[in-house]
Amino acid sequence: MSRADDRPNPPVVLSDYTTLGLGGPAKTFVSASLDDTLTAAVRSADAAREPVLVIGGGSNLVIADAGFDGTVIHVNTRGVSYAPVRDAADSVDVTVAAGEDWDDVVAATIAEGLAGLECLSGIPGRVGGTPVQNVGAYGHEVAEVITQVRVYDRQEGQIRIIPNEFCTFAYRTSLFKSGRPESLISWPDGPSGQIPPQPRHVVLDVTFRLARQSLSTPVKYAELAAELGVAMGEQAGADEVRSAVLKIRARKGMVLNPGDPDTRSAGSFFTNPVISAGEFARVETAAAALGAGPVPRFAAGDGFVKVPAAWLIEHSGFAKGYGAPASARVSSKHTLALINAGDATTADLVALAREIVSGVRAAYGVTLTPEPILIGVAL
Repeated sequence: MSRADDRPNPPVVLSDYTTLGLGGPAKTFVSASLDDTLTAAVRSADAAREPVLVIGGGSNLVIADAGFDGTVIHVNTRGVSYAPVRDAADSVDVTVAAGEDWDDVVAATIAEGLAGLECLSGIPGRVGGTPVQNVGAYGHEVAEVITQVRVYDRQEGQIRIIPNEFCTFAYRTSLFKSGRPESLISWPDGPSGQIPPQPRHVVLDVTFRLARQSLSTPVKYAELAAELGVAMGEQAGADEVRSAVLKIRARKGMVLNPGDPDTRSAGSFFTNPVISAGEFARVETAAAALGAGPVPRFAAGDGFVKVPAAWLIEHSGFAKGYGAPASARVSSKHTLALINAGDATTADLVALAREIVSGVRAAYGVTLTPEPILIGVAL
């Protein structure tokens, strides 16, 4: 009989590392509190031609029930440094390790008398994920203040610094998000056959240029302006803006709260579609036929408009709480959040997402795109 100490460790279950509480086991799991540990783990997996999944707060991930058949690296690096910008006394460069909690950093910069991140308060996750998704909320996004991203480039096998202008930031995407050839590294045939394309860059730290001022950046979002009691384009105290954003997000179930199942989500599950003027006209025609009322729109440049995904979902028959009493359902606070209110599986959540995509497409001819990164599943 073998001793207890000789028994193999049970696999790490990834549901413990995601805000949705979903995801199966990891084949290999590494916790990295140092850059050297992180890059060594990536190099080792790459040498073995084994897929890599880098996770932080797990707030933007939907992982298959089967888990991940490769190396999962949990980023726990720490460190925040402040450096005055030469020839710009009113600006400070803040360099933050990928493993730092995002909202803690936002709070710390405001406490330091710096503005630029206040509208992004309350967003769960870690700093390393912010440039990947070009995280944004309430009229602002990190692309506005990021100066550079330091990464481990798996293609070249070295650490690189990528300035903002080469990050190809766009709405909820960037160079660092898989989906484009330049964002991927493709392996040749290995011992286990063809390995699927992998993200080329692993974020190590991010530098943000923030303004040394007590006032916020101009308020660009009507709901936030109303909460603050200011006009669009005006400023308020950065700490006041943070408080207002946290209140709004809490009302929508978008601030993590262990006692509130509506917060057990991946945030906004779909991006707001950007469509042409012609496509928008067809959406308006469909909405009129359904008696859905005027369709909200926001200018997106070059003849394109952005339509709120939440409006499309709700006016396609998927109201808040849709799917209850099943555990995989639409949040009772916000139609853009899909939640695991209990014992849902990833398959359950994906089935709900597919139902919503199909319903919106049938009603308006618009195909919604998921915002979270899908691992081992697809809509």
